[in-house]
This record gives sequence, structure tokens and C-alpha cells, in this order.
Amino acid sequence: MVEGSRHWHEKLPFALLGYRTTVHTSVRATPYLLVYGTEAVIPAEVEISSLRIVAEAEIDDDEWVKTRLEQLSLIDEKRLAAVCHGQLYQQRMSRPYNKKVCPRKFEVGQQVLRRILPHQAEAKGKFAPNWQGSFIITRVLSNGALYLTNIEGKCVEMAINSDAVKRYYV
Repeated sequence: MVEGSRHWHEKLPFALLGYRTTVHTSVRATPYLLVYGTEAVIPAEVEISSLRIVAEAEIDDDEWVKTRLEQLSLIDEKRLAAVCHGQLYQQRMSRPYNKKVCPRKFEVGQQVLRRILPHQAEAKGKFAPNWQGSFIITRVLSNGALYLTNIEGKCVEMAINSDAVKRYYV
């Protein structure tokens, strides 16, 4: 057993083995199975013989090669099934999220405030304001981008994502 946090690299192979041999909910398979076409033989199965190990030890080499080739020919079907399960899992996860999302519609002429992002020159620290404005929407693109002008009529040089603006109510 390794003591302390400086020797984490000695435990990494065991963590990776656990991750690669655990069934993932999204694809209903282990990553090891999807890569190699068969379930992994964990060290405990080598020490304490399991039914699978005993069955493989009793067959001769020709039969073992034949069963291994059959398993490898089925790997594409297993991967396809995993992709299907992954897509269904994503749909199941996105459905409750999308129920709570309220789409926002912006129109030309509306007044909005623009978020000050941390990488912008206007960001002055945690006590500075998070929004700047007000701006007027001059053009709305179909993908959610907006073109803005400030109150003086000067155009902002590039389009901005509608996630970075909010309505300004006078």
C-alpha cells in the first residue's frame, strides 16, 4: 500500500484497470470489450480459477483460435450496439435538460446588456460590473448571433452570441 499523495502514479494502473473493466451505463459495455472484443481477465480470475478460465484451458488451440475469431467477427456488432445505446443515453439525458430550457427570442431594435467576459479588456476584477451597455440589436442571425450598436450609433465590430446578452428593461 502506498502512503501519501506523492506516489499516486503507482496506483494509476489499478485505477485504469478498474475503469476499463467496469460496465459504463451509457453504452452498456466495458471499454475493454469494445476495444478487444472479449471481457478482460482480471488478476483474481487467474489466481482463483473461474469457469471461463477453466473452459478456455480445456479446449485445444485450434478450437480456441476458432472461438476467438468468432468473437472478433462479432466485435463490430457489439460496437454498433454500444453506439446505439450511447445515442439513446444522450437522448434520455438531454430530455429533462431541454424541458427546463426557455428559448429567448431577440428582435431588431430591442435594448440589451452585454456580458463582460473574463478575457476582455473591460474585466477589472471580481468587484467590477458583469454587464455593460445598453446596446441596440441591429441584426439577428439564425444561429443565435446578434449584431449590436451602442446608444451613440457606433457598431460593435463583430457578432456576439445571444447567450452573452440579456434584455435591458428601461
